[in-house]
Amino acid sequence: MSGFAEITDLDALRRAMAENSEQPEGPARNARAEQLLAQAERLNIPLAVIEALGHQLKVYNYSSEKDKMFVPFARLLRMWDERPEDFDEYEAHSLHWVFKWMSAGMLDQPHIPLASIEKWLAEMEHRYRLAGHTERAVRGAELSVAAHIGDLARAERAYAAWLAADRDRMADCHACELHGQGMWQVKRGRDSEALELWRPVLEGEYSCAHEPHTVLASSLAPLLRLGRLEEARAHHLRGFRLVRPMESMRGAYADHVEFCALTGNEARGLELLAERPAYFTDAGHPRSRLDFMAAVTLLMDRLTGLGLGGQRVTGPAGQDWTAGELAAHARGEALELAARFDRRNGTTYVGERVRARMAQGPLVERLPLGVRTARPVTAPVVAAPAPAAAEESADLAALLAGARRLSDGLRPHALEAWAAVSRAAEGVELDARDRAEIVDHEAMGRGPEGAALFERAAEWYARAGDLGEALAARARGAYVRALAGEVEEALAAVGRLYDGVLALYAGDGTGVRQTASVLMSRARILMRRVHEAVGDAGERGGSEGTGDAAEAVVGAERAVRELLALVDGRDGGDVRLVARTAEARAMLAELADLTGDVERAVELFARAAAEFVGAGLPWFAVEYEVRVAALAHHLGDLAAAERALRAALEHGDQVEPIGRAQLHLQLAEVVGGRGDAGEAAEHALEAAHWSDEAGEGATLGAWARHQLGGFLLRQGRWAEAAEVLESALPDLNAETHGDGAIVQTQWWLGDCLNELGEHRAAAERRLQAAETARHWPDQQDHATLAHLAAESLGNAGLPAEADRAYTRAGELWRSLGNVHFLVRALRARAWLALRGEPGLQGARALMAEAVGACEAAVEAAEDPAAEERLVAELANTHRQFGDLLARSVPEEAEDTGIRDAFEAALVQMNRAIAVYATLGEGALHSRTGAELAAGWLEADLGRPDRAAARARGVLAAYGAVGDGDDTVRARRAEAAQMLELAEPDGTDGAGGADERG
Repeated sequence: MSGFAEITDLDALRRAMAENSEQPEGPARNARAEQLLAQAERLNIPLAVIEALGHQLKVYNYSSEKDKMFVPFARLLRMWDERPEDFDEYEAHSLHWVFKWMSAGMLDQPHIPLASIEKWLAEMEHRYRLAGHTERAVRGAELSVAAHIGDLARAERAYAAWLAADRDRMADCHACELHGQGMWQVKRGRDSEALELWRPVLEGEYSCAHEPHTVLASSLAPLLRLGRLEEARAHHLRGFRLVRPMESMRGAYADHVEFCALTGNEARGLELLAERPAYFTDAGHPRSRLDFMAAVTLLMDRLTGLGLGGQRVTGPAGQDWTAGELAAHARGEALELAARFDRRNGTTYVGERVRARMAQGPLVERLPLGVRTARPVTAPVVAAPAPAAAEESADLAALLAGARRLSDGLRPHALEAWAAVSRAAEGVELDARDRAEIVDHEAMGRGPEGAALFERAAEWYARAGDLGEALAARARGAYVRALAGEVEEALAAVGRLYDGVLALYAGDGTGVRQTASVLMSRARILMRRVHEAVGDAGERGGSEGTGDAAEAVVGAERAVRELLALVDGRDGGDVRLVARTAEARAMLAELADLTGDVERAVELFARAAAEFVGAGLPWFAVEYEVRVAALAHHLGDLAAAERALRAALEHGDQVEPIGRAQLHLQLAEVVGGRGDAGEAAEHALEAAHWSDEAGEGATLGAWARHQLGGFLLRQGRWAEAAEVLESALPDLNAETHGDGAIVQTQWWLGDCLNELGEHRAAAERRLQAAETARHWPDQQDHATLAHLAAESLGNAGLPAEADRAYTRAGELWRSLGNVHFLVRALRARAWLALRGEPGLQGARALMAEAVGACEAAVEAAEDPAAEERLVAELANTHRQFGDLLARSVPEEAEDTGIRDAFEAALVQMNRAIAVYATLGEGALHSRTGAELAAGWLEADLGRPDRAAARARGVLAAYGAVGDGDDTVRARRAEAAQMLELAEPDGTDGAGGADERG
């Protein structure tokens, strides 16, 4: 027992048990409970042993060692039967309460015979009846037994009897009862009814130590089956956060693993398994182990079905596991456990349900969660088999026809189709035209490396007699040289090709399509020259006046307009020519943007996008719709920007994942900017998903998660936001995202943790953010974060650390000239001092300093509005000073000390009232609140006439005010109560005094 003080009396034992109860669930807490029982036995006090046994039983129940709780309970029951007088009222209640734990605990242990369980159920019913309890808890326990063994008729009767019986002190809390009722509905296939029953728990109306933890977990599969995917995602993020630290909740944990397997989140499922390796082997609760192994089997089968059976995964310690190996092991364990239960029960019900659970298929192919997974699961790429030699010739004609259809229509995947043609054509004799097209498209797929192939394609086109297409291929080769940086060389080459194709076209030697192709390549090269020239000049907007840049712009615009003159209105339904027109329009838009004519650029980009959409080529429109959005945003036309982004997403099915991520992220920012945090969160979620799909989870994905967390926070979805923000932080870095994003993420996370009651963790995040902001030129954020961290430290029960943080914040507020927050920091320090070592003297000094800072600021104020705000702060400070003095009196203080403190408090209250009065009607509620506080002090000082006068003054202040405001009603009620106390001869006499007491 090293490290713990010796227990010498019952009070010390109780303190030690209370301290142990606050420790995390698990073997260490259980071991400490065993030590405490041994020490309690040495005290020779029966109640000490009873309480220590009850504590031991409780920690066993809330751990993975549930099988240990039967021994202390049997001992407690024997002590009760032998000497019930040794039990106080609380321990007698607790003994009967844990009968329910024993019933459930026996059911969860397959080695305990069913006859023993039924006997115990009868014993429970008998003892409850003797103790005067209703049968509500007994019928609830009977439902558990009947449902477990598959006796559904008996279970239905028990369920009805459970609800019909009156609730009493032995009934489970409302949250736990509703969970059980909902689980019965799920078992009967009534998912909607279950979710309706659970609604009060999910909405926070009812809660307890393990709720809404289990309800959130139990709701996942029903929500998925009903297609309520957004709720399922939210419940997973919120619920897993609650379940994660609680060792005893393996069954609920299994529900979250199952959720991952059913929603395409296999990688997250693997992370969950890695967090709890002991769950594979903890044997103290077989029923939850059965649930866990079934969920593991489901997840591993899913991975194996995706072709990932060889992937390394976390499994039972002592062996390296692949997904396939763990699937077989977990299935064997689950079925063996189910068989043990079924042998005990004399049915096949448990085994049937476990097999059904393990056989589930995905309920949704992809449900993005917004959180980062450290080990992405990717199915292996299986190469398409090469066509058999005997089939190549027959296939080749069809492949050629298909590839031409795709390329002539500018359809997606045309290059892949030509690559298939090329593979099928190996060793096959082809005519010159076929070979030219194969080489031409291979060159297109090579990008800047395709110049030499374009020349080979031109030679094949020439052999086929198509001189115009030969020139077009060489022009494409010139363009890829420009992409490689050889712009001047490319211009020289395309100039010769340009002259040649115009001559050929004039003599009817080629058509519009081939001529337009050469002119397009020339225009593209000239646009590259524009970008180089503008970049060299360091100019954007008005570049027409910068020498080389201006000349480049003029040349490019002339080339584009020449192209338009050739093809505009002459496409004859040829989508290639329509595409030339639309792209030329977009080039003019680009030039307009570069020369500062943004409105014209928006118009032309929009027209180009519309032409692509009209031609049935919407995937080409996306780029230009994005440009419209960016330029509209620049012009401040957010509605137009939003329309363009929505159009881009509507047409973006063929866009690469990174492009989809960027579109969703831009739309999230625009929609969030106009206040719709709900839809913005949806787009940020999609952005995070597509970033991960693109392999950019650590860059763009981290930014998307940062944004998603902020939008969830704005909706008050604290737990979800915390999960997302915590997953974003490891990937955020100053070089990629800026230290502002890191600070904001930590700030938001601190806000979430504060709302969730995790005050120590909130303080850590806020202090981390403050440390970064400490180096910024503007110290406003540093001061705010230090102040928030101080609040969290105070709420976490760390007064010394909180005082240091408030001191740091106060110094910063003083340097920034922010008197309001300087005063608030001083007041907070005063309250901390009152409860700590500085005591009342230190607290009074800090409150006096706050008053002085306010008074000096009021005197120095030049702006009337600022002065009024400072006067209000001064009044609030006097009010808090009064409250502090009134509460400073210890319970054991002598009458003189109490009176002196109350008189000093009254002085501050009167000052607050006087200052509030100068603020008029705007401070009415604050003034009357201070009046009533002063009235109670007057009453405690034995001056009921003055208390009554203050009460009447408050009633008079609200004489002409309606009763629709909560504060007005509360003030009137308190004033009436004060009058009853102060005037005992009134109608209700001393009843008021009793009420106040």
